[in-house]
Amino acid sequence: MQLSSLLTRFNEPETLKMAKLGRELLAKGIDITDLSLGEPDFDTPDHIKEAAKKAIDDNYSHYTPVAGYLDLRQAVCEKLKRDNGLDYTPEQIVVSTGAKQSIANTVLAIVDAGDEVIIPTPYWVTYSEIVKLGGGTVKLVQTTLDNGYKITPEQLEAAITEKTRLFMFSSPCNPTGAVYTKEELSALVKIFEQHPQVCIMSDEIYEHINFIGAHESIAQFPSIKDRVIVINGLSKGFAMTGWRLGYIAASAEIAKACDKIQGQFTSATNSITQRAAIAALTGDLRPTEAMVAEFKKRRAKVMELLHAIPNIACSEPPGAFYVFPDVHHYFGRKTPAGETIANADELCMYFLNTAHVSVVTGKAFGEPNCIRVSFANSVEKIEAGFKKIADALAELK
Repeated sequence: MQLSSLLTRFNEPETLKMAKLGRELLAKGIDITDLSLGEPDFDTPDHIKEAAKKAIDDNYSHYTPVAGYLDLRQAVCEKLKRDNGLDYTPEQIVVSTGAKQSIANTVLAIVDAGDEVIIPTPYWVTYSEIVKLGGGTVKLVQTTLDNGYKITPEQLEAAITEKTRLFMFSSPCNPTGAVYTKEELSALVKIFEQHPQVCIMSDEIYEHINFIGAHESIAQFPSIKDRVIVINGLSKGFAMTGWRLGYIAASAEIAKACDKIQGQFTSATNSITQRAAIAALTGDLRPTEAMVAEFKKRRAKVMELLHAIPNIACSEPPGAFYVFPDVHHYFGRKTPAGETIANADELCMYFLNTAHVSVVTGKAFGEPNCIRVSFANSVEKIEAGFKKIADALAELK
């Protein structure tokens, strides 16, 4: 059977691949410690679940507007004003089936074939693949551990050409946990001001999982706000990954374009989830704050465990729930079975098949010397996983 050539443009997400391989080993009875998780290991707060139950009883079982219920979009606007000091109207909000669809809508609404899209590395695995799906040209800009894995104004200026149409980044960042300060964002804005053809996609899905203070959005700068597309959702901050709800806040023109695209793909997201989302966005944030406090404790434990392993470089992440250690020192070494570990991909497979611990190769995020390790798991499992990693590395010769 001949399938579409579209399938050759992009790769399967490495994060999903590792999760699938881990499940296959679990099904065989092998005890896998999963440190590849990209989701909080907490349950959705009770007040949000109660809102969903009530929505079912109240018969919210019919089609909704493609962009989402009006009162939900109003709740998003209220959240953006309350938490971020940003002014939007419901017409500037589009609710989607997860932030991933919000990102896809954005790229498809802005990028034409041949347009360049700048993505600082490391980056979330799906950014580049969605650009490829849309026919755009991915232009990666390498950041460094020394600079906190954040793009500099000089790097941004050097990367922009007349073909540049979109800049995609996240803060806090998956996989590094990097968080941009207001001053750093302001410096980037000065560059964007000189290039009015460039839109900015700001992925803020990890907004609440920030260990260093108030979240700063690049949409706060009036000179470029109409070109900024804020991506956010419920998955990370409210432990609602399976509920599938993301949203954008953008200019009315871009929001209308995303609405049009979504109308042909999925129409609106789940009606019950939308009602629960109102409770999440307008309700008690104490469960979120308690979750973040626990993540902060785990981060301290993870850094302690990492520092005990020789020849690994890793900074403490200011946000999100991952560490992103540089492990290139172990490339070229041999396993007890005599196989040579050539790169991070092979090191991750060695951990999975020999140590029975699941992590994700940094190559998937644009940084081949690193691996991503999640601390969205219990301290007990984190300690068990890092012991497996340390023991496995010690056996490499």
